[in-house]
Amino acid sequence: MSPAFLRIRSAIYRPWLMAMLAAAACAALLLSASFGLVMHQVQQTEIEQMNARGERFLDRLEQIFGQLRESVDGLNGQGLQGCSPAMISALQQVEFDNRFVYDAVYTDDQQRCSSRPGEPGASELRDPDIKGPTYSYWLNTTTQPDDNLAALRLGRGAFTVSTSRGHLTDVVDLTPGGSLLVVLDKGKRAVPVLGPVQAWPPTSDWPPPSQQALLITRDSLIYRMFTKSPDYQLVLIAPRTSLLPKMNAALWALFPGSLVLAGFVGWMVLLLVRERRSLSAELQGALRRGELKVLYQPIFDLNSRRCVGAEALVRWRRPDGTLTSPDLFIPMAENTGQIREITDFVLQQLLEQLGQLLRANPHIYVSVNLAACDVMVPRIGRVVARLLAQHRVAAHQIAFEVTERGLIDVVVARDNLQALRDVGHQVLIDDFGTGYCSLAYLQTLPVDCLKIDKAFIDALGHDAASSGVAPHIIRMAHALQLRVIAEGIELEAQALLLTSEGVHYGQGWLFAHPLNARQFMELVTRGRRLNGRRLDDEA
Repeated sequence: MSPAFLRIRSAIYRPWLMAMLAAAACAALLLSASFGLVMHQVQQTEIEQMNARGERFLDRLEQIFGQLRESVDGLNGQGLQGCSPAMISALQQVEFDNRFVYDAVYTDDQQRCSSRPGEPGASELRDPDIKGPTYSYWLNTTTQPDDNLAALRLGRGAFTVSTSRGHLTDVVDLTPGGSLLVVLDKGKRAVPVLGPVQAWPPTSDWPPPSQQALLITRDSLIYRMFTKSPDYQLVLIAPRTSLLPKMNAALWALFPGSLVLAGFVGWMVLLLVRERRSLSAELQGALRRGELKVLYQPIFDLNSRRCVGAEALVRWRRPDGTLTSPDLFIPMAENTGQIREITDFVLQQLLEQLGQLLRANPHIYVSVNLAACDVMVPRIGRVVARLLAQHRVAAHQIAFEVTERGLIDVVVARDNLQALRDVGHQVLIDDFGTGYCSLAYLQTLPVDCLKIDKAFIDALGHDAASSGVAPHIIRMAHALQLRVIAEGIELEAQALLLTSEGVHYGQGWLFAHPLNARQFMELVTRGRRLNGRRLDDEA
């Protein structure tokens, strides 16, 4: 990692700062999500409410116009003329018999009479808003907010009948400032039936090309209700300010919960950062106190069952005797940069412990795992060169294992790995098949050997879906003229199957657990493991 990056990380990697940043980010995310959810729910509710209003209005309008048509048809069918007592009686009877008829009017060239004498009637009507071959329609014939005044009127011949505003308002509950309009002339004109007059058209591209029922503008919600008649449509307009109280109520319900959850996340981050910082400090102390130990996982020739080398492993045994899993402290060390010290420690320990053994057995090698930070820079070459010169050990006896996930920049990694090979070190790809190293990259990398991950070895003969992966990797490695080491061999049947596939080397508990330096030297000195006996981990 670059010094600048380390300085930045050191500046922000503080428990309370990290916790506050996590809590703030979580709160922002939760509140944004809550706002979006509330907006969606409110809009869905408004759509449902406006759709319900529209359906109720359409049903009521159909009922009203049905009665008005029946009434005016009945009056025309009686053949009455003039404002005779019989005509007045017929008009009043129509009003009495039909729930939605507010008044009935007869008009000819000379006289006019109504079922409600003295109220404004047909003589004051403007031209009809809708004029059909049989019926004429007048919409919003009064602007006075009185439910007992005529609002809709239908006419045929000399007769007109009307319904009152109250017959509409009892089924349509408009929001304040909302209007119900009848749209005429193919969207060019709109007549308010209920509510105030609205600016028309409501949008510059009216009528909109889409068939979407709900249109949302900056100031209002516009809900279109398509009717069976081609002469008119219904439009319900509600101001968007009516949504705010509902949104505020819902947001106030979600706001405390979001803050509580954000605070909990911040607290958990605080605990995690403190734990990681504490573990990092403990690891630094463990390096000073010598609590880290190097063990050796032997690697065997599967045919002769002789030990040909080992993989160096680091273990952390605390003073109380408990072991800290490498899966916990190695990733943390990679994040904090302490992995460099651990790698240097492993190299120094193995050469101090096994230097004499390696000098006496030039065919034996030990592999050391490299973290991504050491794969990306040439530092490790200088470190190992100094140690090899000090202990008079050949470079080919120290191999380096890199994982596919450690090849962050393949071009840079290739150059650094090639530099290690140029001085004699072997390069192994560890856990092959679990990362993202493609065959194209593998062909260009300076690699001597592939190590097949234990998961693929375990699947041999058991998992039909995965058992074919190991043989495929083996064939691919042979095609590239690479050696293959199988990891995690635990059964004799696995060793035999791998040998039949052309694998010559393996490691695992079938042969030995990780050994300390004394045990490993004893194993190499004997030349092969004893029959029926396996050496155990003494970490």
